[in-house]
Amino acid sequence: MNPSRWRLDGQTALVTGASRGIGLATVRELAMLGADVVMVARDEGHLEAIRNELAEEFPDTTLRAFAADVSEHEQRLEVFDFIADLGLELSLLVNNVGTNTRKATLDYAEEEVRALIGINLVSAFEMCRLAHPQLVQHANAAIVNVGSVSGSTAVRTGSPYGMTKAALHQLTRNLSCEWAEDGIRVNAVAPWYVRTQRTEPVLADPEYLEEVLERTPMRRIGDPVEVAAAIAFLCLPAASYVTGECIAVDGGFLRYGF
Repeated sequence: MNPSRWRLDGQTALVTGASRGIGLATVRELAMLGADVVMVARDEGHLEAIRNELAEEFPDTTLRAFAADVSEHEQRLEVFDFIADLGLELSLLVNNVGTNTRKATLDYAEEEVRALIGINLVSAFEMCRLAHPQLVQHANAAIVNVGSVSGSTAVRTGSPYGMTKAALHQLTRNLSCEWAEDGIRVNAVAPWYVRTQRTEPVLADPEYLEEVLERTPMRRIGDPVEVAAAIAFLCLPAASYVTGECIAVDGGFLRYGF
C-alpha cells in the first residue's frame, strides 16, 4: 500500500469562496494533506487576514490569496492571470462560491434569478473551463463542485437555488464523462444544513431548527469540516477511480423516509 495516495504533497489547489465556512474548512483540510492552495474570495482584507493565520498554522505549505468576484468574467480571467504569472501548476479546483435569496417563486424579480444563476452556476462552469488547460497537464487532476441537497429534492431554499444546484450536479456528471480522457476527475458534494455565516440566521429560529433536526436522522447540524473532509477525499489520489459522483454530506437527510 502506498501511503502517498492519502497525501496531496506537491499539488496546487484553487479554492473559491475560501475565506469562510466550507471554503475555509476546505483550505485547512487540503493544506493539512500537503497541498499548496490559492485562496479566492471577494473581501481582500478578510481574505489576507485569514491567509496570514493559516500560514502560521501550516508553515510547510504555500498559501496564496487573490481577491476576486468569480461571478464576474474579467475577475475570473484575473485569477488565472495571477496563477500564470506565478508559474503555478494547478491540479485541483474546488468551486465553492454560492449564494441564495429565499423567496416564493412568484416573488423573485428576473434580475435576482439571473444573479443566482450567475453566481452559483455560471461561475463554476467558467472556472472549470479556465482551469482545464492547467488540469489536463497533471496525472491526478480533480475538480470538486459544492452542490446541495436542494439540487436533489425540494427544500425551503427557493426554486432558483435548487435549480442552480441541480444544474451544478449535472455539470459534474457531464464533465466527468467528457474530461475523463483528459485525466480530470469531476465530482461534487451535496451538503444539508451546515453551520456557516449564511445559515446561522435561519437556524437561529428554534422552531425551524427543530423541523430541520426532525428530518435529519443524525439529529444535528453539520460542521464545515465534515464537508471539507469529503471534498478532500475526492481530491486525493486514493479516489482515483471515483468520478461523476455527488456525495451527500447530510446526516442522512436524503435517505429519510417515514
